[in-house]
Amino acid sequence: METITEARRHIDNAKGFLKNNARKQDGLFQDSKYVKIAGHTAYTGILLALNELLREKRKKTRKSAEWYQKELSSLDKKVTSNFATAYEILHLAMGYDGTKSAELAEIGLDKAEQIIKWVEQRLEKPAVIK
Repeated sequence: METITEARRHIDNAKGFLKNNARKQDGLFQDSKYVKIAGHTAYTGILLALNELLREKRKKTRKSAEWYQKELSSLDKKVTSNFATAYEILHLAMGYDGTKSAELAEIGLDKAEQIIKWVEQRLEKPAVIK
């Protein structure tokens, strides 16, 4: 489960950027540069985990968020929703916009951790042979 460990490391790094560099004050981050770095880092962690799970369906080409949502929707509706939320928060609001809301960042990171945990559980279950 080296990939899951690496995905979690990305989440830890994202939290570190926010805690050590983004300078949280009164619920807002003061340095959007590190919010952007944290958002991209956390989102990459999610993709690492999902790519491990979906590796048989994924070719070496880059996939869109819509592709991941479509693939996840056939597996688990809650994870599909978590992915949509994480994409909106981590990739767009944090990664591109550099949102200053610490509360929003916390929600995004929580969704990322839930997705990675879900992937880990799916990878641990033995395949059902038909």
